[in-house]
Amino acid sequence: MNLLLFEPGELSPDGTLTLRDRRLVHVRTVLRVQVGDDVAVGQVGGRIGQGIVRALDDEHAVLEVQLTQDPPTPPGIELVLAIPRPKILRRVLQATAAMGCKRLALVCSYRVEKSYLHSPALAPEAIREELILGLEQGRDTVLPEVSVHRFFKPFIEDELEAAFPNTRRFLPHPKASDPLPGIGPGRAVLAIGPEGGWTEYEAKTLEARGFLPFTAGPRILRVDVAVPYLFGQLALRR
Repeated sequence: MNLLLFEPGELSPDGTLTLRDRRLVHVRTVLRVQVGDDVAVGQVGGRIGQGIVRALDDEHAVLEVQLTQDPPTPPGIELVLAIPRPKILRRVLQATAAMGCKRLALVCSYRVEKSYLHSPALAPEAIREELILGLEQGRDTVLPEVSVHRFFKPFIEDELEAAFPNTRRFLPHPKASDPLPGIGPGRAVLAIGPEGGWTEYEAKTLEARGFLPFTAGPRILRVDVAVPYLFGQLALRR
């Protein structure tokens, strides 16, 4: 936990924050703070600053909060992602938030197991929990906007333009031969398929919507590896 996050409603009118949950365990057992020490804190959706420990025992910690900085600027890279296995999804959500992605569309493509749609990992509260863990890692406060789409074709035809307007679009594809070009300024969106890859129909449909195919190299990567790897490539090419 590189940033202790709190909800706006947790902050008292006097500017203090009381911890009684896993965050208390963290500051006591991992950070090993004492009264008078300070820890990095951030308000979800708001600013970042310091929390000075004013009281501490086994039951609670009281921090005097001062928020002085804006959260980091997002890299402007967004994701369309075929829904991965629930265990992998949790890792991807954390990585997505930690890297600063602010929009993620999870899509049930042809090669996605339909049972994944019924996983508790896709419940809004479960998604939010993983995103919070990612923000704590990446020292950010702004939650990504995550949407879940049950069908590929309706998403591409009816929702893609509204969700990702005015974006440069990129499609890593094993049959592509051209490397990733420079992506320039502005927003970019990356479409990453399931571990079995997008079907030929899905890839052609994405291309027709402006997604530029590129090769990501000869290796086949698991989704939880491919997402940060490809995200980093786009960030570097900017």
